[in-house]
Parts: sequence; C-alpha cells; structure tokens
Amino acid sequence: MIDDETQALLTSLNAQREHVLGALDGLSEDELRRALLPSGWTPLGMVRHLALDVERFWFRGAVAGEPLTLTSGDEAWRVPAEVPGAAIFGLYRDEIARANAIIAATPIDARPKWWPDFFADFPPRPLRRTILHVIEETATHAGHLDAFRELTDGTQWLVLTE
Repeated sequence: MIDDETQALLTSLNAQREHVLGALDGLSEDELRRALLPSGWTPLGMVRHLALDVERFWFRGAVAGEPLTLTSGDEAWRVPAEVPGAAIFGLYRDEIARANAIIAATPIDARPKWWPDFFADFPPRPLRRTILHVIEETATHAGHLDAFRELTDGTQWLVLTE
C-alpha cells in the first residue's frame, strides 16, 4: 500500500506526465517530428527522452536496479523515421506504468539499488528525492512542449487573462 507522502508525490508526477501527453494531443505525425528551435529537438524526441532517460533510467535502473542499456549523448532524443509516433507514446506510457509499479512497491526512504558511476559526485538519493527530481524534469519538458504547441498552432495550455 502506498503511504500518503508517496501518493501525493505520485499524484503530482502523474499530473506532469498527463501535461506532456496533453500538450501534444492532436498534433500530426509531421508536427510531432518538427524541430522549431536551433537545438533541433522534436516533440517525439522529447517524449522518447522522457521515456528512456527519465522514467526508465531513474525508476527501473536506479531505484529497482534493473540492468539497462543506457542511451548515450542525444541518442534517446532521435526517433527513426520508420518508428510511428504512436509507438513512442506507447513506450512512454509503458515506462510510466512500470515506474508507478516500482514506486508502489518501494518504501519512500529506500536508497537506489544501482547508482551510475558517472554520478560519482552526486550522492544516491532515496525514492522521495528521485520522484521529486523526475517531477522537476517532466514539468520542465512539459513547459518546452507547451511553447512548441503554441508556436505550432496557437494552442495554449495556460491562458493568462486580464
């Protein structure tokens, strides 16, 4: 059973995940593959990054200690032309479901079962702080996707009125 703190964190994390998916709802395959900024990221690449470098890495890799093949550089951000957008959204939803199962089965103070060597100067954190980190990263990228969407077709997630 999930305690109140874990449930509150999971509710916040799920809201950010839904924000990511909602910001992209209704975009065409071409729009999902379009880069608007000089950095070259695309919405599908962003979702793939969130699936592999965020959800999979932190929850399956670090928290649960599952052996993973890590992506390197910008590899996770690249979506091959033959991979449909629906497959990337399916990957993200699958990683979310797996992460939620790991969160539900792990005490909030549990230390990670694996910690990458490249984070040697960054101490391992308990599940609580891992969830907070993933909320932060997901919310940041949701904001990027909001800007992409507004620039693409004018759709706004947050509308300011006088």
